[in-house]
Amino acid sequence: MLLEPDVENEVAYELCQLLGRAILPVDAAGDPGTAFFLAHPDGEFLLTADAVAGRARRLGLRPSVTEPVGVAGGAVPLVELAARWARDARLGVAVLPTGGLHAFAEGQGWRWRVQPVPASVAVGADDLAGFGAGPVTAIVLALGVDGDDGRPLEVAVERAVRDGDRLRVTAALPAGYLGAPVFGVRPDAAGEIGLRCLGVVLPADDDGTGPGHPVATLDRVLAELPVT
Repeated sequence: MLLEPDVENEVAYELCQLLGRAILPVDAAGDPGTAFFLAHPDGEFLLTADAVAGRARRLGLRPSVTEPVGVAGGAVPLVELAARWARDARLGVAVLPTGGLHAFAEGQGWRWRVQPVPASVAVGADDLAGFGAGPVTAIVLALGVDGDDGRPLEVAVERAVRDGDRLRVTAALPAGYLGAPVFGVRPDAAGEIGLRCLGVVLPADDDGTGPGHPVATLDRVLAELPVT
């Protein structure tokens, strides 16, 4: 669904309020990335692009995602956790069950205070079929990179189109956006707008379709979640 600009801004603002604490900055060798928490009936997971997970060194800790205040420090090292990523080169996504993250926090005397993306808003095959061939509003919630190498919470309102059997964000995204969640909306049977998590931002490719990023759609990602 392609929204009017004022509605796009309203949805983007609500996303920041509802799910701003779902995402974490990833310090990776080379380009930094974003990861996000997902709550699923089979467990809680951290998702990012496979290209980010393969180079990930640390997860940044924003003050809003931990409690008590001032205890957690600035980052979680991934040296021991890196081997636990379930990496799927075919989909381009990496998934990390969060049990190790919670155990690390407990051992350091703090707790996670996050807002996972609920699996109930994951895009389904019917949603994707309903998008048709035209562009739809695609809202990317990410942690960008500022001039001082800080990682501010950012929202990019872009367009996505069908690219064969997958989606593609049609604009080049800034540094830090790889692995971030992409959201859209889909009207239900009553005409009410419903939020959908479309998928995960993947690295730009050179397939001749112009600038932009493929999106690993969340329906396929959920079908391949590891057993926790």
